[in-house]
Amino acid sequence: MKQLVVILFILITFSSCKHKLGNDNVVEASKTPAPFVWEGANLYFLLTDRFNNGDTSNDINFDRTAETGKLRGFEGGDINGVTQKIKDGYFNELGVNAIWLSPIVEQIHGGTDEGTGVTYGFHGYWTSDWTAIDPNFGTEEDLRNLVETAHKNGIRIVLDAVINHTGPVTDKDPVWPEEWVRTSPQCDYTTYDSTVTCTLVKNLPDIRTESNDDVELPPQLIEKWKSEGRYEQEVAELDEFFKRTGHPRAPRFYIMKWLTDYITDFGIDGYRVDTVKHTEESVWQEFKKECDYAFSKYKTDNPDKVMDDNNFYLVGEVYGYGISAGKAYDLGGEKIDYFDNSFESLINFEFKWNALQQDNETVFSKYSKTLHGDLNGYGLLNYLASHDDGQPYDAKRENPFETATKLLLSPGTSQTYYGDESARSLLIEGTVGDATLRSFMNWEDINSSEDTQAILKHWQKLGQFRKNHPAVGAGIHQMITETPYVFYRSYTKDDYTDIVVIGLDLPKGTKKLDVSKIFKINDILTDSYSGEEVKVVDGNAVIDSPYSIVLLELKN
Repeated sequence: MKQLVVILFILITFSSCKHKLGNDNVVEASKTPAPFVWEGANLYFLLTDRFNNGDTSNDINFDRTAETGKLRGFEGGDINGVTQKIKDGYFNELGVNAIWLSPIVEQIHGGTDEGTGVTYGFHGYWTSDWTAIDPNFGTEEDLRNLVETAHKNGIRIVLDAVINHTGPVTDKDPVWPEEWVRTSPQCDYTTYDSTVTCTLVKNLPDIRTESNDDVELPPQLIEKWKSEGRYEQEVAELDEFFKRTGHPRAPRFYIMKWLTDYITDFGIDGYRVDTVKHTEESVWQEFKKECDYAFSKYKTDNPDKVMDDNNFYLVGEVYGYGISAGKAYDLGGEKIDYFDNSFESLINFEFKWNALQQDNETVFSKYSKTLHGDLNGYGLLNYLASHDDGQPYDAKRENPFETATKLLLSPGTSQTYYGDESARSLLIEGTVGDATLRSFMNWEDINSSEDTQAILKHWQKLGQFRKNHPAVGAGIHQMITETPYVFYRSYTKDDYTDIVVIGLDLPKGTKKLDVSKIFKINDILTDSYSGEEVKVVDGNAVIDSPYSIVLLELKN
């Protein structure tokens, strides 16, 4: 019965869309600027330490000077480096309207060595103090400047939240008290409990997120805050938080307070949440409530800095989740809806396999129907390469043009991994494990290689089209003709309507696209890929360009 309802909803939606477009060649696309829509955003994910070094004076801190395994130490990238690239227009040229940074909180001071050489917490997932920014990444003023600069450029900032664990124990980083963390057993992922109530790997203390017992602050934080002259202030803020919320002084609520401070203090727009399925699902409902409160408070306190009426964005990393699961993820035999009062979106680990195994129309139609059916009101974050996925879509970077086309034109939110757009190598000789995915951004190739510049230009054209047209990621997909492959996307929200026509795998030179159900006779269209303008004649748009792709929009 549910499937029948979904099918009827989709048919009615498509029928309504066609009626709105008009079978008499009538279209009413809005002339107003495109609203920002998380469901169709163009999100750029970067490792803060590996993107751009904007301040060489902060490259070494806490005597992190030991020789490390290859690509396992700090490389100098920082918050200022990201801000510089925003100012340079790099992200706007890519059509990026949201940036996700790997965690920037203070990392363990020491390093680990698990047979891969010394490794420092350059990636940001080994927290030692949630209340401080790691000096290798920058300062509070640097973060404030980043957010303000991004917002002025129409770009949202998403940080990375880790509640599941602290950093490893080292000679410089003692284990947190037993009432805060467990150090065993290690997860074996065969049941719910052996996925949640355990340590992800050896020597990664697991926060007791299930506990509701009051706990005192860890002595290492007390000592640190006193030496920094901020102990009284931190304690006063905690007292106020627990008084307002009524939460027990349990470990997870301390961390929620510390993470939501980045919302109220700096105005960040969202969190990508790490290791979601390794924590009780109720934790994320609690976290969402606190994030929503903090974002509302920030908007109330800073009315001149409010960008729009979007809610705070929470996207969860439920490792292994894919679009085919719908809303219910099977964890150790338990069906869990992580969207329910928790996440606006989940990372879609299935997308790369769909892109590899299915043709574009199969992927596009499936995603459109699911996002406007079972997942209506929620989103998916699609990716083809990432920092911890050892099987990326194009590991050898042999098909960077195809990668862009599949990712940036698919329904859903797109996640570009830094260097996707420049074919940064994902196979680095001498590395072990995920390190091969985490080389420094290849700026030299961008500046000097014509091949890299051609790849980048392709990503820029598609990215800007996606940014300018929420219909691409958040709209309804409908094929027009199979050969040549032409489709349209339509999106309506309140008084705003967006409609585009896209052609792929077209002949180079002259090509004719049937746009009779989308645009009026004599409408002037722009092909955003070639820059050519064309008038609709007899229901067709004839484009003469040296490209096999066409991105049609009404000329403003």
